[in-house]
Amino acid sequence: MTSTILKQTARRAKNASETLATLSSHAKNQALAAMAKALLSHQRFILRENAKDVRAVLRKGLHSSLVGRLELNEKKIKQMADSLRLIAGLPDPIGRVLSTVRRPNGLLIKKVRVPLGVILIIYESRPNVTADCIALCLKSGNSVILKGGSEALYSNRAIYHVLNQAAAKHGIPRGAFELVATSDRAAVKALLQLNELIDLVIPRGGEGLIREVANMSKIPVIKHYKGVCHVFVDKDADFRKSKEIILNAKVQNPAVCNAMETLLVHGSVAKRFLPTICNALREKDVELRGCEKTRAIVSGVKKASEQDWYEEYLDLILSVRVVKDLNEAIAHIQKYGSHHSDAIVTENKKAASIFSSQVDSACVFVNCSTRFNDGGEFGMGAEMGISTDKLHARGPMGLEELTSYKYVVLGSGQIRK
Repeated sequence: MTSTILKQTARRAKNASETLATLSSHAKNQALAAMAKALLSHQRFILRENAKDVRAVLRKGLHSSLVGRLELNEKKIKQMADSLRLIAGLPDPIGRVLSTVRRPNGLLIKKVRVPLGVILIIYESRPNVTADCIALCLKSGNSVILKGGSEALYSNRAIYHVLNQAAAKHGIPRGAFELVATSDRAAVKALLQLNELIDLVIPRGGEGLIREVANMSKIPVIKHYKGVCHVFVDKDADFRKSKEIILNAKVQNPAVCNAMETLLVHGSVAKRFLPTICNALREKDVELRGCEKTRAIVSGVKKASEQDWYEEYLDLILSVRVVKDLNEAIAHIQKYGSHHSDAIVTENKKAASIFSSQVDSACVFVNCSTRFNDGGEFGMGAEMGISTDKLHARGPMGLEELTSYKYVVLGSGQIRK
């Protein structure tokens, strides 16, 4: 796609964003309901196109985790449709008055939530991202430009086509959703220069993709480089609870950013707890890489290198370290973590409070799995991604995180003296 075509694409999105910003909640919700219905009625078409992508990936011999992220089935399409319906049922953030102040001179100052404008999403592998991002942007009054990975080209085209047609029948303006359906990497670089037409970039994918986008972009980027997530088992932890949380955080879906990558265990309970949990993890085919104290307690654990503590495995591999106390656990997380999702398991309220206040992560969990760092689990319907930035948005990005605000000042003739 030439730079001229990409600029025309962005211009259509910009023009559509002006209409979307004033669209009623009823109109948006009606469109979302029709789009959910269309996903279900066209699922055979979507699955047929998805199969083309899956066959291509299998021919290339790529990792099974990629196939798992890419492959759709009837259950996943139903989940996509359910997500659209849930988003339709959420309160509309646009136009909400956040605060009102009456000044001594009589001016009434209102802080009002507004859309961001045009959002560019650059993502890999997961076709459901296409539906989630379209739905969230529509409900929050934003246009969206979608640039999916080449491995999901047919799937993304199919989902986009179905949703775009359904939305158009319900008055959603042309350009509200744009799909850049090319595998040409130059298209991404060209889009990232269009700061006069695009307001925000959200990359979703591996660390390499996100760093590349951040380095090339002239447009503000919300980033999440990687998820090096920890679970710390405190000296006052309930072992049964700890075991269930650890297995869920590591094994339920190891190929996602909120899966645990490092287990930290308090030194005073390590000899009692580590053999049990390591056996349970091995039964789930988890490869263990540990510190010297871990290896002295549990035989057959590989030696962890310094790099292992920084590693986002996205696989059935886990680093394990015995720490002296709560303070050493926190220090480890602050040094090696990625400010994504970190958890403590403890029955000690003071320890939980210290951990929650001192661990500087987007989401801190007490006695529950890191896998809950997810827009759907937070009641957002879906998410645009999980931000580890601190400016504008942090954690799962739902409707409110896709908005900004403006001030509306009402007067009766006042002038500044």
